[in-house]
Amino acid sequence: MKRWLAIVCICVLSMSFVSCGNNTTENEAGETVASQTETEMKEMDNKMQVLVGDYTFTATLEDNQAVNELVDMMSEGDVVLKLDDYSGFEKVGSLGCELTRSDKQTTTHSGDIVLYGGDNIVVFYGSNSWSYTRIGKIDDLTNWEAALGNGSVTITFRK
Repeated sequence: MKRWLAIVCICVLSMSFVSCGNNTTENEAGETVASQTETEMKEMDNKMQVLVGDYTFTATLEDNQAVNELVDMMSEGDVVLKLDDYSGFEKVGSLGCELTRSDKQTTTHSGDIVLYGGDNIVVFYGSNSWSYTRIGKIDDLTNWEAALGNGSVTITFRK
């Protein structure tokens, strides 16, 4: 009897150790799927999609009040803007509302997304130095310049 009790205890303990390392859960269909870790979820929270024509990019967002306000806007639907070429290194367009500014003298690079004047979004395919509030940065610049092309573009920010 003591031996059976010891075996049961060992089995229960073994199963609990195995389940501690198991990072899976069941979906509604009863299938086992990997759970997202807290780190993965946090990384997703600071990302947005940037759509330009047929291209889709991912941008890492900054941690500031302007970004929080932009994310709130995206929670109500896509934020779609018409951006016009300016000075051969950036595209700029009106957001239609003002976001909280935390401007700092900044040297931008291709892929940077910034707030200018509180109500204009600027995306860079070149470099500039000015006082901006940083919004985010395109993670992978492959096809970035091709997507922006020449002249005006429509850009969509999506959470």
